[in-house]
Amino acid sequence: MSNAAQAYSRVSQTTASPREIEAQALLKAANKLQAVLNDWDKVRNDEIAEAVLFNRKLWSIFLSAATDDSNQQGVGVRQNVANIGVFVMTQTYELQLNPRAELLPPLIEINRNLAAGLCGRA
Repeated sequence: MSNAAQAYSRVSQTTASPREIEAQALLKAANKLQAVLNDWDKVRNDEIAEAVLFNRKLWSIFLSAATDDSNQQGVGVRQNVANIGVFVMTQTYELQLNPRAELLPPLIEINRNLAAGLCGRA
């Protein structure tokens, strides 16, 4: 990456809102999972594990925020995020134990839909 591109990346990250940063992280996770799904027959187990781990870590952060009493979001929103997070964690756990391509599309869709909602495109 060029120096200019790196500088732009740093500036865009420091000027992005928390919602935009969350949306970018969700899209990054969705793209990693989609890449694994697209090449399922050729993908290595460590590539699957890396994509799933990234998604799991991201959702761990969301779950932690949703259950934090200092979170200023309404209880309903926090409960919805927690419910989705539990589903995501269950799916990722299953993927880690028994990798199957059919477990990926719901995770990809959840991440993309939530990202779109955060960006106001839902």
